[in-house]
Amino acid sequence: MVLVAYFSASGVTKKYAMSLVEHLKADYYEITPPVSYSKSDLNYLNPLSRSSKEMRKKDSRPEFIKHELDVNKYDTVYLGFPIWWYTAPRIINSFLETYDFANKTIILFATSGGTKKFGKTISDLSISAPQAKFIEGPINPKDFNWVK
Repeated sequence: MVLVAYFSASGVTKKYAMSLVEHLKADYYEITPPVSYSKSDLNYLNPLSRSSKEMRKKDSRPEFIKHELDVNKYDTVYLGFPIWWYTAPRIINSFLETYDFANKTIILFATSGGTKKFGKTISDLSISAPQAKFIEGPINPKDFNWVK
């Protein structure tokens, strides 16, 4: 079985995730913070914005609303998120550290307004799921031929 897990701060990543869920007939899990990110929270030009503070600290692990998830049911997990500071938002580390992804294949997909590269994402995420196999998928998944 396949799981599509995603974090979407503005709705863009969610669009691609839901398209992937439909195409793969997969289950899905939305990684949702208890308090949504506002536009000012996402202002990367402001060093005091919520996202800037989280990304500056490599050990930051923002909370998310935990839903029941039996990871053992899945061999493959598609993991989607926006690229922040050339890597995944720290809430993705929180998610990976909450559940056991040992021996799972995790295919990354991301959205970004400024880059076409994952940068240091795999090395940053491997810290949180060291026994998982990470694969870079597309950034801005319009490259998926089924996304409209």
